[in-house]
Amino acid sequence: MIDDFEKDEGPQFVPQYSKPDAPGIAMNFDNTVSILHIVRDTDTFEDAVSNCFDLIKQSQTQYPDWPRSFFLEIEGHEDDKHGFDSDFVEFQQEFFFATLAHFVTAFELPLTGPLLNPNPQRNDLPDQLVISG
Repeated sequence: MIDDFEKDEGPQFVPQYSKPDAPGIAMNFDNTVSILHIVRDTDTFEDAVSNCFDLIKQSQTQYPDWPRSFFLEIEGHEDDKHGFDSDFVEFQQEFFFATLAHFVTAFELPLTGPLLNPNPQRNDLPDQLVISG
């Protein structure tokens, strides 16, 4: 009985930690997909949103419904007080959690380190994201 309870408490699947050696999408031997995106110091918030979303969409097209792990690195975009400028604190804390995290099984952000999505990964990605505001 306890075993059944414990199974229901955590994520349904925990992928192996497999950060790709290069940016892009990598298929893993355990039928999972690892995605690495590096935000360059010349990228804007909107560039980062578009690039990350496009990688998740591409991985869903190439490997339909496979568990996805997303690894994010950020170059530059720093300030003296918080480590990252306000746009990329917001990108990690607000945007990624509220929008992209639903479509991956696990993710690693510079602000958080590795985390598991406590809910099943969603595979019903919208055709596009529109940023307003």
